[in-house]
Amino acid sequence: MEIQKNHSAYLDPILERHAHRATDLLQILRAAQEHFGWLHPEAIDHLTRRLGVPRAKIEGMASFYAFLHLQPAGRYRVLFSDNITDRMLGSAALRERMCRNLWIEPGKVSEDGLVSVDTTSCTGMCDQGPALLVNGMAVTRLDAQRVDAICDLIRNQAPLAAWPTEYFRVVDNIRRSDLLLNPGFIPGAALTAARQRGGQGLLHEIKASGLRGRGGAGFATAAKWEACRDAAGEAHYVVCNADEGEPGTFKDRVLLARHADEVFEGMTLCAYVIGARKGLLYLRGEYRYLLDHLDRMLARRRENHLLGASILGQPGFDFDIEIHVGAGAYICGEESALIESLEGKRGTPRNRPPYPVTHGYLDQPTAVNNVETFVATCHIALAGGAWYAGIGAAQSSGTKLLSVSGDCARPGIYEYPFGISVRQVLDDCGAADTQAVQVGGPSGTTLATHEFDRLIAFEDVPTAGAFMVFDIRRDMFEVARNFVHFFAHESCGFCTPCRVGTSLLRNLMDKLHNGQGSPHDFHEIEKLDRILLSASHCGLGHTACNPVLDTIAKFRPAYELRLQQRRFVPAFDLDRSLQTARQMTGRDDGATHLHDEGSVR
Repeated sequence: MEIQKNHSAYLDPILERHAHRATDLLQILRAAQEHFGWLHPEAIDHLTRRLGVPRAKIEGMASFYAFLHLQPAGRYRVLFSDNITDRMLGSAALRERMCRNLWIEPGKVSEDGLVSVDTTSCTGMCDQGPALLVNGMAVTRLDAQRVDAICDLIRNQAPLAAWPTEYFRVVDNIRRSDLLLNPGFIPGAALTAARQRGGQGLLHEIKASGLRGRGGAGFATAAKWEACRDAAGEAHYVVCNADEGEPGTFKDRVLLARHADEVFEGMTLCAYVIGARKGLLYLRGEYRYLLDHLDRMLARRRENHLLGASILGQPGFDFDIEIHVGAGAYICGEESALIESLEGKRGTPRNRPPYPVTHGYLDQPTAVNNVETFVATCHIALAGGAWYAGIGAAQSSGTKLLSVSGDCARPGIYEYPFGISVRQVLDDCGAADTQAVQVGGPSGTTLATHEFDRLIAFEDVPTAGAFMVFDIRRDMFEVARNFVHFFAHESCGFCTPCRVGTSLLRNLMDKLHNGQGSPHDFHEIEKLDRILLSASHCGLGHTACNPVLDTIAKFRPAYELRLQQRRFVPAFDLDRSLQTARQMTGRDDGATHLHDEGSVR
């Protein structure tokens, strides 16, 4: 795309829509790039003058987010999902095929500037992979024929609007429905029920329900809302975290596609309790294709007096919602990093305390909850807390959505009451010869066959929703290595322990993969884990060694094989390594523990 010499014709309307707010810088940059293809120096100059923002800040922002480009990245920007489940489906071979067909080196821009082909961590399409993004739009169910056809479309410079619509079809793959996924919700019904109870009454029901956050940490929702309501501030805010970047997780994608009314109504319920007038939904960049759908839903709710001034005719009940789209930064799933991004900054996690409930968006009291959490509050408002508390397990009330992918016949979304066994999920999704399940994504825990009777619940195996299945064909060392590469790639770079530690961990795993490892490397992994746990700034560093320690403990032959690839390998004292790992994590069953309060999700 030829860069316009006069940028004001396109950029000024964007700036007007955002009222020249520097806090909306990420949204302004994203919109500018969608038009120009990249952030041209002249466009940056224009934004610097109009926003009064230093050029260094704009360039610093752009360099932080993977989907923003300060250099031309091809008129067709192709990113193959590099998640482990996409790799299992052949994504690497398909990427190589595309590069050969287009005569392009991976990670580079073609000489004519037409196309670039690279990888991204995960597109959130694990149930219908292999998948890629082209100019931010998801293409699913790739095979050799589809890749060849895409190459022809790119060579012929066909606009995306002219591509077959089937390529962009995203299916929901709902395999088992329960409370949250059942249709029939009437927009406004939960708000009407809440008005009858009053704000304090609704908060009482949320407290009685025992609802805990569905984003991974499991913090009590009522306690968060109450603390935010009681915090002093000029304004209160509601934030929906829809940045599910954990590889293997795609449940929020389905809720936003099928149940956006409940998501927005749940945010409005929260606003009713805490006294907020503004809400923000942070949509991960990979779900850009949902933006128009969500905007239409918001417009319809405004028309029906479910958003805006005097909601449901109640004077003073004023609340509206904006959608902010991310730009490819996994770390923004951490709530304080997400708030930084909402404020037009790099997504660097904040020091805590203070916590967002007292000092969040614009340093004001802010309630941040997950998509699934907000949907659950609608059902509690309708049926009451006691009813909801009667579903699930003792310390885990309600239902849980699981994003099931990997080696199974029926990948997709499964909703169960808390307390379901891992084995039952495997039976339902048609998994056979399973050797391992990764619950909670890379930052979660790896379960071996002897653990399949464990329960999905906060008191046993907590999870934000990912459930990846690996059968006996898979090399669990390579699974762990993929996860380690993910952490190294997604580290925000703010703190040295994580920035350097995740890179060193990646290098150690690559060293073992290349047949150059030694028993000493396992002691180095243990040392890195201690450093990352004690010194990392946020949960990404805290959990980076989880998949390695888990697979060392439970899939011993996969690591022994790497040492056998060396000549004259000294005896590998794996038992000592396992003992040390158990002592570090306080476990005596050979497994590391997911510290969910420190997980990014």
